Parts: sequence; C-alpha cells; structure tokens
Amino acid sequence: MIEEPFDLELEAFRASGVGERYIVHYARLFSGLHRKLLDQVILSDDPVMRAKQAFDWLWHEKPNRYRPKGHYKLSDVVESQLREESQGVGNCLGLTILYNGLLRRIGIHAEALQLEYAFGIGPHVLSLLPVGHADIHIENILKQGFDYKGHHKNPSGTRWGDREVVADIYHSVGNEFFEKGELTKALINYDKAIDLNPRYEKAQLNKAILIDKLSGNSR
Repeated sequence: MIEEPFDLELEAFRASGVGERYIVHYARLFSGLHRKLLDQVILSDDPVMRAKQAFDWLWHEKPNRYRPKGHYKLSDVVESQLREESQGVGNCLGLTILYNGLLRRIGIHAEALQLEYAFGIGPHVLSLLPVGHADIHIENILKQGFDYKGHHKNPSGTRWGDREVVADIYHSVGNEFFEKGELTKALINYDKAIDLNPRYEKAQLNKAILIDKLSGNSR
C-alpha cells in the first residue's frame, strides 16, 4: 500500500485544532496570502532568490511580527499575518510553519531546524533551506534572518521534516491542555505528537509525567 504524501499545510491546520468543515476556510485565507505575494512581487526563477523574496515580503507586510509567547497554530498565524493591525504574528514555531507553508506554495521545499537552546532563552525553531551540499538557515524571528549564520556552531540542532514540525504543534497544544488541567485532551495531543515523531523525547517525557499524574489522581 502506497502511503499518501504528507501535506504540511493541511496537517498543520488539523494539529491547530481546525475542524474538517473549517479547513477550506483557512486554506482560502492562506491562498489569499499567496495571491497577495504573487500580485506584489515578481518572483525569481532562482529558488534561493525566490525564498528570500518571500521572506522579505512577509517582513515588509508585517514588520512587527515576532512574539516569544505568540501564536504557534497555523490558523492563528495566517489570520494575524493578514490583519491590518500591527500586532505580532507568532512565535518562532508559528512563523516557521507560515514561511515554510508559503514556500511550498511557490515550489520550494524547506525543512526546519530545532535547537534545544538558542539566544540564551531555550528551545527554538527556524527554517532550513537545503541548497546542494549545504543548508541556508532562515531565522524567521529576525528581519535580517535570511542566511543567518548565528546557529551554525550550535551543537543542539536537530533537523526536522514536515512530520516533526506538525508534531511540535500537537506537543504545544498538549502543553496548553496540561496547564489547564484538561489531562485527557493533553494526552491525546501528546500521542499524536509521538505518532508523527516517535523520537520526540520531550513529548514522551511529558506524556509519562501526565500518566503518572493521572495514576495519582485515580488512587
């Protein structure tokens, strides 16, 4: 049996909690963003230049875009990018998914780099553009972040594909439910994160903590 290709945009909306009946609505919003880019920018035939054009355009459209505790769900990030107000668009995960999804629509397959520790703060995610035998780091939280050199010597980096990126959305949703005390919903999302990324140690650890908490509550 042939496995169907993993659709980053569709699965990111699902992980964000968008019901099937509303996915078309959010896909149309994303299509509107894509059309706006095509209307305003004459895209280069060169994929690296095209990727930079998309990056610069997003920053031009919404220069006040990064929020450390901001949106990470693709649905929220797309809405924030399209809003006229100058409020932030998202956190590092949200901005990375938005950018990678937009690149996919203009024929470029970007990946992600997850860092356990960056900028003296903690865990971090950025875009990764494979070019030949090298990778271009694209730091979505910085206006001058295209071809960013600051993480090249960071030993904590893990390369993430689409599944791992979407798993991080599920993990973040699980954490939200855990903090609210909605443990069953948290467990469901941790399980989905682990299904997509079986080597996701953080999700496995949080699931173990949650199960221990559930066991304690049932005693």
